[in-house]
Amino acid sequence: MVDIIKRIVIAGGGTAGWMTAAALSQIMGERLCITLIESEEIGSVGVGEATIPMIAHFNALLRLDENEFLRETKGTIKLGIAFDGWRHEGHSYMHAFGTLGRDLGSVPFHHYWLQAHLDGQDEDLWAYSLNERAAFANRFAPLNQIPNTPLPGIPYAYHFDASLYALYLRRLAEGKGARRIEGRIRDIALNPETGHVTRLSLEDGQTLEGDLFIDCSGFRGLLIEGALKTGFESYKDLLPCDRAFAVPCESVSPLTPYTRSIAREAGWQWRIPLQHRTGNGYVFCSDHVSEDEAATRLLSRLDGKALADPRLIRFETGRRRLQWNGNVIALGLSSGFIEPLESTSIHLIQSGIARLITLFPNAGFDPSVVAEYNRQSALEFELIRDFIVLHYHANERHGEPFWDQMRHMSIPESLAQKIALFRASGVIQPNPNDLFQLPAWLQVMVGQNIRPTAAHPFVGAVPEAARKDYLANLRTIIGRAAEGLPDHADYIAKHCRAL
Repeated sequence: MVDIIKRIVIAGGGTAGWMTAAALSQIMGERLCITLIESEEIGSVGVGEATIPMIAHFNALLRLDENEFLRETKGTIKLGIAFDGWRHEGHSYMHAFGTLGRDLGSVPFHHYWLQAHLDGQDEDLWAYSLNERAAFANRFAPLNQIPNTPLPGIPYAYHFDASLYALYLRRLAEGKGARRIEGRIRDIALNPETGHVTRLSLEDGQTLEGDLFIDCSGFRGLLIEGALKTGFESYKDLLPCDRAFAVPCESVSPLTPYTRSIAREAGWQWRIPLQHRTGNGYVFCSDHVSEDEAATRLLSRLDGKALADPRLIRFETGRRRLQWNGNVIALGLSSGFIEPLESTSIHLIQSGIARLITLFPNAGFDPSVVAEYNRQSALEFELIRDFIVLHYHANERHGEPFWDQMRHMSIPESLAQKIALFRASGVIQPNPNDLFQLPAWLQVMVGQNIRPTAAHPFVGAVPEAARKDYLANLRTIIGRAAEGLPDHADYIAKHCRAL
């Protein structure tokens, strides 16, 4: 008879810990004994305030009411990320969620746009993005489909206060039977034969035994690294930024429904608008700017009064060599870290939880199950890494040491092949498992001025006049749909204003 896992111990709270507890308690309820250990003395990194649309699936799993969720977390809507200065100073483009245009026949839409561009019509790619048009007009309302058309509506994500999200999920998890213990872990006991974790001892003398342990202890990785010595695969050669300062400031108008990523001397600055404040940060490489200078520059570039002193976060990009080792699974920062340029931090927690649910083990921890979890996890990190590297590598900020270094560095062959294929043919073929699919790669490559020399040959099968009409109609439909949406701030005030 197969032994069933009955006791799960989550080491650490914060966003990762409570997302895990909420999801497992929602699905398994009282069939699992779920215990979470956290200490109020240990702060959370808590800079993950911007998300991507897949979070809607996680919230749906928990049966969250969207308006209540936004009120509880003081959240706003996110339609994409504006990249200011990433190509060169003064240039801006958006990685908007959703599709661009509409495919025609067997040929992706962007080839028709590309042919028009090559013909000298110099069309704006983002004229075919409803999300981009709505974002820069500060407009939003849920829209599944543009009325009376086959065109899709608006996919969206959220900006929210990550600490409030964790508290919100804690209430849900505890309501489903999860138990929280306040305390700090003092000792980790291992089975001398299997090497598995058997027991956690706390500083106050409590001990906790478990069958499966989830390490949500942040960068420290108390279980996955501290006890099991799993090892770390660094991405520092590709993504050398190793520091970030985070600071909130007062809100200003308008309440924008998008994140901003602003290229700076030695990295980039984020801006995330919430209902009650704006989150800001400067991700930078300490080889090119000192901590003191980075903090000073960040404070001088806020668009509202700072509400706290800048908080320094030190990190190294990369991942654990195994994210599941023995009977320990690392989630969140304990599993690895990729700078939040494309708001993937919370998504990586979510995808790890989803992977755990799909591959949930029995007490025997079959090696094939563990190996598949680790294979998928490693691939996900590497695919996201490549997409982030693309932003840095394809820059035209000449004469700036950091950006010159990033432009001239060697890049993974997997990324080099994608760039070469697009330049030669306009073809984009992401890995099927890639979080970022064709619209994302297209917008960043075009935004960073990677331009193909030719469109797909089948475009020529459509007469030029018909192509022009097709593009003009799409621009008109998308433009009118964006204009018909309400103001983002008005939508928030009407439906989900924080109390």
